Amino acid sequence: MARPKKDIQSLKAIRINVRMTVNEYLIVSDSAYSLGIGIPDYIRKKATGKALPRTKVVPENRKLFIELSRIGNNINQLAKRANIGIKEPRNLHEQLVELKNTLDAFKSNIVKGDSKTD
Repeated sequence: MARPKKDIQSLKAIRINVRMTVNEYLIVSDSAYSLGIGIPDYIRKKATGKALPRTKVVPENRKLFIELSRIGNNINQLAKRANIGIKEPRNLHEQLVELKNTLDAFKSNIVKGDSKTD
């Protein structure tokens, strides 16, 4: 089955070339990277006045934030297995909840730009 055709309003058929200095490009690319979107999407949203993602994460912390999210995902998978009745070690559920809360606090500190954790 073929993919349905897009209507004319949603096609991105017009291309605009923009010249910029190296410094301007670095600013745009850093801003887009820190927001987690591509450069064309960043420029398109800025030019049309659409809202950009609220959270701006320092590029160095972005990699750490992504890794913490992956760890949190693994914890959620372990918790799911523990909750479906697989024999669990003592206090596994409480430990997983405590670990999740710690990771959430850590991620929150990264987003706020605070470098220290509790």
